[in-house]
Amino acid sequence: QVQLVESGGGSVQAGGSLRLSCAASGYTFGALCAAWFRQAPGKEREEVARITSYGATNYRDSGKGRFTISTDNAKNTLYLQMDSLNPEDTAMYYCAAGVVGARCLAGVRLPYWGQGTQVTVSS
Repeated sequence: QVQLVESGGGSVQAGGSLRLSCAASGYTFGALCAAWFRQAPGKEREEVARITSYGATNYRDSGKGRFTISTDNAKNTLYLQMDSLNPEDTAMYYCAAGVVGARCLAGVRLPYWGQGTQVTVSS
């Protein structure tokens, strides 16, 4: 069982930056596939970025060039650095993780989820 707790959300003006954190217990990110998702009001949840247990990453178009996913195994924490934010980035952001081996970057569904952290970007 993996427990995930997000933090770091908040309100920021367009063009600003935020760094989201996701602390894990029960497993280390060195053994996990992990990802960030977001869901805006009235929209479907979408994946933003994914990282394998060995540090390979994949970004969806919404975050390419602006967002950076990373892990700190010493702190057992997943991060999402978000730069050049715009109002379209306003959403609840969730981290997710799972032990899925080589299927990580294939987009396999991840079983463990955090409770989410709200990001609001004003124009």
